[in-house]
Amino acid sequence: MKLHSISLSIALALTSSVASLGFSAAALGHDMVPGVAQQGPILLTGLTVHTVANGVQVDTDVLIEQGKIAAIGKDLTAPAGANVMALDGKHLYPGLIALANQLGLIEIEAVRATNDTREVSNTNPDIRAKVAYNADSEVIPTVRSNGFTHSMIYPDGSMLMGQSTLMQLDSWNYQDAITKDDTGLHVNWPNADTIGSRWNPKPADEVRKSNQKQLAQLQQYFAEAKAYYDAEQAGLNYGKDSRWHAMLAFFSGDLPLFVHAHDARQMQQAMLLAKKYNVSLTIVGGRDSWQIADQLAANNVSVIYTAPFGLPSRVDEQYAQAYKTPAVLQQAGVNFALSLDGYWDTRNLVFAAGQAINYGLTPEQALRSVTINAAKIAGTEATLGSIEVGKAASLVVSEGDIFDYISHKVSHMWIDGREVDLNNRNKQLYNKYKQRMN
Repeated sequence: MKLHSISLSIALALTSSVASLGFSAAALGHDMVPGVAQQGPILLTGLTVHTVANGVQVDTDVLIEQGKIAAIGKDLTAPAGANVMALDGKHLYPGLIALANQLGLIEIEAVRATNDTREVSNTNPDIRAKVAYNADSEVIPTVRSNGFTHSMIYPDGSMLMGQSTLMQLDSWNYQDAITKDDTGLHVNWPNADTIGSRWNPKPADEVRKSNQKQLAQLQQYFAEAKAYYDAEQAGLNYGKDSRWHAMLAFFSGDLPLFVHAHDARQMQQAMLLAKKYNVSLTIVGGRDSWQIADQLAANNVSVIYTAPFGLPSRVDEQYAQAYKTPAVLQQAGVNFALSLDGYWDTRNLVFAAGQAINYGLTPEQALRSVTINAAKIAGTEATLGSIEVGKAASLVVSEGDIFDYISHKVSHMWIDGREVDLNNRNKQLYNKYKQRMN
C-alpha cells in the first residue's frame, strides 16, 4: 500500500474498523480551527525574551507585522491599529522545533488503518512523508500546547526509507503545513551488533555475516543510484526509475543524508559513505554518539539525539549516560538537536531538554537544541529558530521557564503571525471529568 493521505485512510477505514472499540466519527479529527492570517500589527510588551541569537532580554517588547518579527526592544511604540498585549513577566521563546518524528502519520497505534508510516520494500527513496500527514490528528494540538510550532516528519521503513518534510503545526491540510520540503533522505542503517536478539539468539559469526550482507546490499543500492545519476548527467537514461530519480538531488548535494543509527560502528560506516559521495550527514538516534563525539565534530556530522531518556545500554555504562550525552556532544562541538522519535511522546521533548540542563547543558544550550540547532539541521535557520528582526513570527509564550515541569505553562502561540488555538483533547477531557469531583 503506497503512502497516502491518512485523513482518507481514517475516513474510509476507521469508522468500520474501530467502531467496536468505541470510536465515533467525532474522533476522526480535532475541532481546533487553524488561525487566520495576521490582520494587523501585534505588540507584545513586558516580556522576558529568550532570543537565542542575542541572549535573554528582560522587560522587552516584540512587534509582529505581516507574519514577521518587525522590532525588538524596550518601550516600543505601537503602530496605529495595533493589538497591544501586555504580557508582563511572561517568557517569550522561538517556536520549538521537533525533528525526526512521525507526528501526523499515526493516529492510533493499535489500528493499522491509521498508521501511514512506511512502505514494504527496501528501496523507497521516492517516498515523501508529507502526503500521509494528517493535519487533523488529535495528537498535534497536544504537542502544540507544549510549545512546538514545527515538526520534521519522515517515512519509516528498512534501508532507503524516503524523504522528510518540515511541517508547521497549524494547518488545514498537508499542503498548508509544508514549511520546507525534501529536508533529507532517510536511511535505516543495517545492524552492526554481533549479538542476536533476546528472542532469536544466534552465534556471533552468523549475525556478523548477516550484517555484512545487509551493508553490502545498501552500498549496492547507492552504487546503482549513482550510476543512474551519472547516466542522467550524460543524457544516457532512456527510461525513468522513480527510485533513483528521486536521488538525483542527493548526488548533486542538494538533499542531505539522515542516517538512523544508534551503534558507534553504524555511525562510523555512515560517515564513510557520506565522505564517499561528498554529502551532508546527520545521525538520527545517536545513542552511542558520546563515544565518538570528537569524530562526529571533526567530520561536521550533526546529530538528532533521540535517546535523552532511558536506562544504560550496557552494564558498564554510567547510570545517567543517556542524560549526559547532550553535554558531551556540546563540549565536542557537535551541532545537535534533541528529539523523541515517535509521535505522541513528542510533547515531552521540552522536558527532555530540561532534564539535559540538570546533566551539563546550560539553559541557553538546551534551548538551542530545540530551536536554532534544529532549524539548521532542517535547513531553515534563515527564517526559524531564533527571535530576530525579519524572521518568521513563530513564537511561544510561557508563564515561566518552559523547560520546568512546574513553571511551564504555554499561554500563547503564533505561527507566522497567526494566533494558534492551544485547546486540545487532553484539556477538554480534563475539564470535562474534573466536574465529577465537584
